[in-house]
Amino acid sequence: QVQLVESGGGLVQAGGSLRLSCAASGRTFSRRYVMGWFRQAPGKEREFVAAINWSGDSTYYSDSVKGRFTISRGNARNTVHLQMNSLRPEDTAVYYCAADGSQQLVLAGTADYWGQGTQVTVSS
Repeated sequence: QVQLVESGGGLVQAGGSLRLSCAASGRTFSRRYVMGWFRQAPGKEREFVAAINWSGDSTYYSDSVKGRFTISRGNARNTVHLQMNSLRPEDTAVYYCAADGSQQLVLAGTADYWGQGTQVTVSS
């Protein structure tokens, strides 16, 4: 099994920054897994935010966060971070970490493993 635990959410004013982290553990977790972030706002479907390959040299972003958010991977490859700058009220959502051996599944939002989510609230 694989466990993903997110941290770092909170309340911030528009224009501010937050850094989310996701720590992966479990006997079957592979450091070669692709990891990503998704978010779900109230009344909306879950949407892709960013993803990163196992080595950290390939990253993917949704158009809505490109240039404002940066995804990175820890040296031990079992953590992933999301640095969120220039936050907007429309970034308010529960943010979920995802992991899978398949990049395609992560990008499609159908990864095998998901965290419980962390709330990000951006006030105007």
